[in-house]
Amino acid sequence: MKSPLEAPEKQIAEETSATSGRRGDTDSSRGEPEKPVPAVIDTSKMAKGQREALELAEAARDPLEDRGSFASNLFVGRYDFDRIYPYPAQSAEDRAAGENFLRKLENYLREHVDPDEIDRTGEIPPENFKGLAEIGAFGIKVPKKYGGLGLSQCNYGRAAVLLGSWDGNVAALVSAHQSIGVAQPLLLFGTEEQKQKYLPRVAGGEISAFALTEVHAGSDPATLSLKAEPTADGSEFVLNGEKLWCTNGVKAGVLVVMARTPSKLVGGKERKQITAFIVDVDTPGLEITYRCRFMGLRALYNAVVKFTNVHIPRENIIFKEGAGLKVALTTLNAGRLTLPAACVGLSKRLLEISRKWAGERIQWGVPIGKHAAIAGKIAEMAGNVFAMEAMTFLTSSLLDRKAGDLRIETAMCKMWATEMTWRIADDAMQVRGGRGYETAQSLAGRGEPPIAVERFLRDCRVNTIFEGSSEIMRLFIAREALDPHLKVGGAIFNTQLPMSERAKAVFTSGKFYAGWYPRQWMPNGARKIDNLHEILRSHVDYAARTSKRLARGLFHAMARFGPKLDREQLLLSRFVGIATELFAISATCSYAQWLLGQDKPADEVLALADYFCRSSRMRINNHFAGAHRNVDRRGYQLTQDLLASKHAMLRDGIV
Repeated sequence: MKSPLEAPEKQIAEETSATSGRRGDTDSSRGEPEKPVPAVIDTSKMAKGQREALELAEAARDPLEDRGSFASNLFVGRYDFDRIYPYPAQSAEDRAAGENFLRKLENYLREHVDPDEIDRTGEIPPENFKGLAEIGAFGIKVPKKYGGLGLSQCNYGRAAVLLGSWDGNVAALVSAHQSIGVAQPLLLFGTEEQKQKYLPRVAGGEISAFALTEVHAGSDPATLSLKAEPTADGSEFVLNGEKLWCTNGVKAGVLVVMARTPSKLVGGKERKQITAFIVDVDTPGLEITYRCRFMGLRALYNAVVKFTNVHIPRENIIFKEGAGLKVALTTLNAGRLTLPAACVGLSKRLLEISRKWAGERIQWGVPIGKHAAIAGKIAEMAGNVFAMEAMTFLTSSLLDRKAGDLRIETAMCKMWATEMTWRIADDAMQVRGGRGYETAQSLAGRGEPPIAVERFLRDCRVNTIFEGSSEIMRLFIAREALDPHLKVGGAIFNTQLPMSERAKAVFTSGKFYAGWYPRQWMPNGARKIDNLHEILRSHVDYAARTSKRLARGLFHAMARFGPKLDREQLLLSRFVGIATELFAISATCSYAQWLLGQDKPADEVLALADYFCRSSRMRINNHFAGAHRNVDRRGYQLTQDLLASKHAMLRDGIV
């Protein structure tokens, strides 16, 4: 039986090139079709900067497959639990392949890495760089033929768990080096010559870094100002400009640099081009001018990099000219999984600290864990840690199996895990009280165990910001969630299209929604699922029903706001929050059933899964309630008034 979106999506996809009016445009460097901005998005009423940003992002974006992924399908009321059930656990063979390295890594961290000393000095000792290189920590996923360990995403994730549980600085060093540094882009897009030249270097311990952000360009790459101009003979590009917050930049020997190359005419309009380059740090004209310092991760080697007439050969372009944003986005889609894996490790450590203290600390005659206020915090930690691990390693395993486009899953893992880890760190500090706020050095100085909760809290705060802030993740997920609906009905509102095309879209969308919409009111759950425990089945059925409620809500919002829906960012973020919680519930239930099959204690597994799912359902209810009744418009207006310098009383009395 065809899925409800399958046929219309294929039809719309075939029509898009014709309605765009850009069918014949090609990329002169490769003779490939230049991808048009989808005709379903009307940019005619946008400000110039907003339009340029959207067109650049859309040109770099690949449409989701018609079949979607488990998480993306939640937004259209399609609950394909069989895509993640049975739980796609790491195979015993693959797990065994990583054991030797992981044992070495754990021993090395325990015996040779002093996190509190690194935090105090703001430096990772040179011997740690050497020691990590010797055990292969800088080339975990790099194939063996290029000098790496050739391990899977799951084993890389297990390494990130260890690193995250021990020291955020070393975790950031290792992760940035190979998740967004040179290794990942070359594994995805590099030529064989590039791989042979650079992968052995970075796998052997030469640090790599990623340079995208600038003073005026963060999440909006259309404002990039670092320019790469071709030389007269076209054999080289000359880079001029500056990059900010280049993670690992202070220690790096080689960078991936995003730069503006000359614009091209696409469909009669100028389109900015961003190109990715491999740049050796010792190239004349490149300077590391400043090391940035932060609230946490005090040994983060984050640099300002200045380029003055830096000559880079054309063969150092990654993929092709003008495809830099695609390289960056695709790299981040896979690289983002390292952060949630590190969050699993950190959250487990914080849960263990809180569990032990809540059992040892006596107040009013009983351990503080007996008091409901503290018990509630620890229960939330435990449930969220369980779900975080389920989501992260489910997605990692699917990535290893090349199970389709997982950009939504990786973004959800990154957003949800980093936010929950911050909440766990905050609660762990509250459970530890004054001892949580006190530094490890001070605790040791007066004879208490040096438990560094305050360091963990400082170090994990940045996780919701870098590699895509939580706000950007929500907008990214929302854009993908709207895609099937935009393909079907977005052209109706696009004033750039001729009326004949818009009229055709009215007919197409009407026909589609006449069949699709009634299905979203059917009360059926997730169909028959074999060998699923009844406690877990109830939560899976809830997730299936709620995905239809989510799809209805998104459709109603589109009908209400039309092309202005993209401005309703708080509303869209609630829909994203609902879908993410549904993904978490589903992953948790699948993972729990797998654990039951591994002879784990049934009462323990079911208690964790059931608690998490019930807690998640409460958050979903709050999201739905906020979608219907909120103060979003009043809040927006209040902020505009504040930006216009009104409400001066709020500035009275401060220094």
